[in-house]
Amino acid sequence: MEITTTTQNKVTIMHVNGNIDSSTHQAFQSKAEEFIANGARYLLVDMTNAPFISSAGLRALHNIFNQLRAIHKDADDDALRKSMSAGAYKSPYLKVCCLSNASREVFELGGFDTYIEVYNNLETAISSF
Repeated sequence: MEITTTTQNKVTIMHVNGNIDSSTHQAFQSKAEEFIANGARYLLVDMTNAPFISSAGLRALHNIFNQLRAIHKDADDDALRKSMSAGAYKSPYLKVCCLSNASREVFELGGFDTYIEVYNNLETAISSF
């Protein structure tokens, strides 16, 4: 897996090339943590060239979500759980685009689509921030 980045407006875009799985999730999460430590507050994960994300990759996304949430402090834990259960919360600072069919299925089965928005193209995803 290889990650390149671009920045557009206030959004740091992580372009992933390769699967995010048990052998690459740590590198993926570390790279995101590096961007956050260097001031990134809005991350978009571009999965155009990433055919698959495993449960390890989903855990990494969830950890990134929690790190960004701690910085933004947009809701306490109880309010967040209630909003997520009601389908009323989507992360305003972490989004994903261009999931393959296999990755979309894993993403949805894991319930990640309930709090992380998924877009079909990069431009729409960027403009959603």
